[in-house]
Amino acid sequence: MTKLRLGVIGAGSWAVAAHLPSLATRADEVEFVAVCRQGEAALARIKERFGFAIASEDYRDVLAAEPDIVVVASPPHLHYEHTTAALAAGAHVLCEKPFTLDSGQAWEVVRQAEKHDRHLLLSFGWNFSPMVRRAQQMLRDTGIGRIEQMSITMSSQTRELLTNTGAYPDASPDTVPESATWTDPGVSGGGYGQAQLSHALALAFGLTGERANGAFALMTTPPGARVELHDAICLRLDGGGIASLAGGSSFVGADGNKHHLSVEAIGSEGQFHIDVFRERFSLFRAGHGQTDLDVRPGDGAYDGSLATQFLVDVALGRTADNPAPGELGARTVEALELAYRSAASGRFESRSRE
Repeated sequence: MTKLRLGVIGAGSWAVAAHLPSLATRADEVEFVAVCRQGEAALARIKERFGFAIASEDYRDVLAAEPDIVVVASPPHLHYEHTTAALAAGAHVLCEKPFTLDSGQAWEVVRQAEKHDRHLLLSFGWNFSPMVRRAQQMLRDTGIGRIEQMSITMSSQTRELLTNTGAYPDASPDTVPESATWTDPGVSGGGYGQAQLSHALALAFGLTGERANGAFALMTTPPGARVELHDAICLRLDGGGIASLAGGSSFVGADGNKHHLSVEAIGSEGQFHIDVFRERFSLFRAGHGQTDLDVRPGDGAYDGSLATQFLVDVALGRTADNPAPGELGARTVEALELAYRSAASGRFESRSRE
C-alpha cells in the first residue's frame, strides 16, 4: 500500500507532544515527508526525531512536497492562510483550535474544503472520544427535543501559560510553548476563551447541533496578564434557547491536572448532563425515564492523539465519520467572536443574518 504523505505546518509544543507521536504509531501507513516551524535548532531536532525528509521555516516548502494529509498547528492568526493553502494543494487537513480568529474566514475554509472535496477536521479532542461519541449517538436515538437552556462550565490548568509564568502540564519539554501564540492578542485572538472555551463550545454544539446568534460577555484580565483568564458569557441560540458559558484558568497541579468540563442542557422533551471530569453522561426523556451511560475510568480524559488517528482513517477512506468537522469549528468561532465583541463594547452583540 502506498503510504500517506504527511506534512506538518507549525511543529510547536503541542504538535510535538501529541500529534507527531500519534502519527508515528501509524508508520506502516504514514510517511513523514515535510515539516515547518520557526527556529532552526528546534526544526533540526524534530526532523531527526521523527524522520522527516524535508524541514523548512517556510510552509510553502511543505506543500510543495505534495502531502496527502496536513496538520496545521501554527499560531492561530495563521490558520486561515495555512489551512486554505493546504486544502488547495489537495491535502486532507487537521487544523488546531481555535480554528480561525474571524468567523467569515472560518466559513470560507469550510467552503474551500467542499470545493476541493477534501476532509477538514478540527482538533477538538473530546469530540473524538468514545465517551462523547456514545453520548452523541444516544442523543440522536432518543433526543431531548428543542434546546431551551444550556449551561457550559470549564476550568483547566492554563493560568501559568496565559500569564507567561510557565507551561501547560502536557507541554513537550523539547519545544517550549511560544508565549505569543497564547498571550499576544494579535496572534492568539484572546486568552482563555480562544485557548480553552473553543473546546467547551465544540463539545456543547457538537452534542446539540446549536449555533449562537448573540452574546453578552464579561471577561477579566488580572494585573500583569495580557489576555483574559476568566470568562462569563450568555449566548442566544438559533433554535430559540439560551446558554451560559463560564470558564477560567486554574493552576497547574490542581485536581491532578485534569480538566473540568461539563454541559447540561434542558430541552422541550428531556435533558442531558455530561461531565468529563466525573466521567458521567445521563439522559432523561419524558415518558422514557433516565439512562446513564456506562463509562469506564479514564474515558473522560482528554486524548490528544485521537484527532490525528481520525485524520489518517478518513484520508484512507476507512471511515466517513468526522466528529469535529469544519462547520462545527466555524460555529465555535462565531460564538467566541460575538463574546469578544461584547466584552469590548459592553453591549449585547448579535450575529448578522445571512
